[in-house]
Amino acid sequence: MSPEITAFFDPATNTISYVVRDPAGSACAVIDPVLDFDYASGRTDTTSADRIIAHIQANKLEVHWLLETHVHADHLSAAPYIQDRIGGKIGIGANIRMVQETFGKVFNEGTEFQRDGSQFDRLFSDGDSLHIGQMRGDVLHTPGHTPACLTYVIGDAAFVGDTLFMPDFGTARCDFPGGSSAQLYSSIHRILSLPDNTRIFVGHDYKAPGREEFAWESTVGEQKARNVHVGGGVAEADFTAMRDARDAQLAMPRLIIPSLQVNMRAGQMPPEDESGNVFLKVPINKL
Repeated sequence: MSPEITAFFDPATNTISYVVRDPAGSACAVIDPVLDFDYASGRTDTTSADRIIAHIQANKLEVHWLLETHVHADHLSAAPYIQDRIGGKIGIGANIRMVQETFGKVFNEGTEFQRDGSQFDRLFSDGDSLHIGQMRGDVLHTPGHTPACLTYVIGDAAFVGDTLFMPDFGTARCDFPGGSSAQLYSSIHRILSLPDNTRIFVGHDYKAPGREEFAWESTVGEQKARNVHVGGGVAEADFTAMRDARDAQLAMPRLIIPSLQVNMRAGQMPPEDESGNVFLKVPINKL
């Protein structure tokens, strides 16, 4: 089955969100929706999420799932905002518990912050499946970028989050807590074992040098042949050496501090204080 896919590119964070529709009906899933956030003012905005909602409503679609490929460090999730307005269950990988345990300590969240993934409606493990109308999706656990990364294989399409980028840009960083370049290499090759004509949809695009337009779709065959980090049969030792050296030079994502605090809560803000105010923490020398 070949799902109908509509992409929504967010230029502020270089994120691509997707609406994935069952071609035989009105059911759909939303993958990695973005809540706009201005760090300087601390203000949220729903322009990006409202574009997705407008598309769903204009096409008379029914949201079955709001799927997160992982706990994003570069944007806040709009999943609960969309859920409140048009429904859907929020799902993420079962290893969210590891991420919550790690960053619950980093942000000194205390015992009131649940580290069992209960903020989400469904925790997916490797080999699980889901349905979007008559269309089946299969879940692959593809860690490396984070411990909780998933790839959703829906019909002839694979949504890989931050595991792979476009072939001319390569692969994702692995230097966040719980990341591993060796795990990423293994996860990538698991994705590349899918049929060559499987469509690959990436979570971000940064427009590699020499390319004029942003892009987010390739195929397994193209990735195997042309990915600048793993294409052509690059050995694991060569990949991990390259990836670790490259990661050591990267700065932290601009929105990592607010993103982690919100996304490990399934897109919800931290609890209000006694006056009804919401605050995000800035840990000093922790990241």
